[in-house]
Amino acid sequence: MRWKGRRGSSNIDDRRSRGGGMRVPRGRRVRAGGGLGLTGILVVVGIAWLTGVNPLTLLGQLDGGGGYQPAPSQGQRQTGAADTETAQFVSVILADTENTWGDIFRNGGGTYPEPTLVLFSGSVSSACGYASAATGPFYCGADSKLYIDLSFYQQLAAQLNAPGDFAQAYVLAHEVGHHIQNVLGILPEFHKAKRTMSQAEGNALSVRVELQADCFAGIWAHYAARQRGFVEEGDIDEALNAASRIGDDTLQRQSQGYVVPESFNHGTSAQRARWFKTGFQAGQLEACDTFNAANL
Repeated sequence: MRWKGRRGSSNIDDRRSRGGGMRVPRGRRVRAGGGLGLTGILVVVGIAWLTGVNPLTLLGQLDGGGGYQPAPSQGQRQTGAADTETAQFVSVILADTENTWGDIFRNGGGTYPEPTLVLFSGSVSSACGYASAATGPFYCGADSKLYIDLSFYQQLAAQLNAPGDFAQAYVLAHEVGHHIQNVLGILPEFHKAKRTMSQAEGNALSVRVELQADCFAGIWAHYAARQRGFVEEGDIDEALNAASRIGDDTLQRQSQGYVVPESFNHGTSAQRARWFKTGFQAGQLEACDTFNAANL
């Protein structure tokens, strides 16, 4: 990606100097890997959902993660110039998602409420609870913020075998996808439904929300690729590779040598890559209706 020299986002909360030593609030652990998938919830055709949505009504809702759970790294985290450059990179990517979703909302007659990206080191306290770097990047609907320890990108390349700057951009765009779901009111509906569901049913529905977030990331990539000189050859392949490397089946096979399909809550490698590609090719919200898709 040719990202240098582009606008960075002003919605960055850099807490890296505050990392470590946080007290765990009693009874408050972050719920990583938000699930949604509610039969009957649609991506409303015509973007009618853009009107009348008050983000304040979404407080206390689901936080969504990308399902990345690499083993804890024993290596040293990047520091100095490399860390600064990575922070600049995610700021530029966040700004570009703001441009994309801002245009989509505006074209539908609405206003896009931009999320804040929190950079942390080691551990962080959010409105959804306490999280460590091992949680991986996540989105908290209770404060409309995305959270990431930038050392995750080292794990993404070294442990998950998904290198490249566009792979990193995909991870961030996926979390922004959860923010879009929160604004649309999808995540609150999931919480309401999940209270009456079994664990297996909840997992199955969770897969659908994660695949939709992948599809929304693909929509961002669709518009990013239209910008002259921004996306380079091979970038989309990096994102597709990253999506396939973080499928439930791949991660379980790597960690325990076998898979347990009923425990999947993010989707298989093939599903994640397929839905990202769907969003990328279509560039339309209607294409991301994972909730009524017969075949994921």
